Amino acid sequence: WELAFDPKWGGPEKVTFDQLEDWIDRPEEGIKHYSGKATYYKTFDCAQAGKGDKLFLNLGKVNNMARVNLNGKDLGVVWTTPLEVEITDVVKEKNNQLEIEVVNLWGNRLIGDEAYEDDGIVDGQWPEWVLKDEERPSKRHTFTSFKHYTKDSPLQSSGLLGPVTIITQK
Repeated sequence: WELAFDPKWGGPEKVTFDQLEDWIDRPEEGIKHYSGKATYYKTFDCAQAGKGDKLFLNLGKVNNMARVNLNGKDLGVVWTTPLEVEITDVVKEKNNQLEIEVVNLWGNRLIGDEAYEDDGIVDGQWPEWVLKDEERPSKRHTFTSFKHYTKDSPLQSSGLLGPVTIITQK
C-alpha cells in the first residue's frame, strides 16, 4: 500500500506499507503521532468483475472513518459497520485504481506534541505569538487552551487495519 500523509501535520508526504498496520505501531514519529487525513493507494485486478454478481469492497477495520474512491468514482464515506461500499458498476477486471482516505482522531497529535516545548497558555495568559499572529516558536502542531493528554498517554488506534476484501453477493 502506498500512503500519503499531510506534512503540515507532521506526517511523511509518501510512505509504503508492506501490509496494513496500525499507525501507532509504526516506528516513524510522524506516523505514530499523526492526526488527520491520510490516503491509501493500491492498484488491483478483479476476476469477478462483470460476471453478474454484486460486488462489495469491505475495508475490515478502520479507525476512524474512510472515503472510498475507485477508478475516479467517489463511492462515499464509511464510518460504521459494515465498512463496505458496492463496487459492482465501477470495478474492472484489470488495473483498478483504489484510493481510501482515512481520518483518525486528534488525540495522537496532542500526545505527540507533549514531547515538545510548551509554548501555550501560562497562568491564564495567551502566548505572545498567538496575540501578535506570529509563527509559533516550538515544534508543536496543535494549540489548545486545556491539556487533554500527557506525553505518556496511550495512543489511539488509527488507520486502515483491514483486511480489505471483495465480497460477492449472488
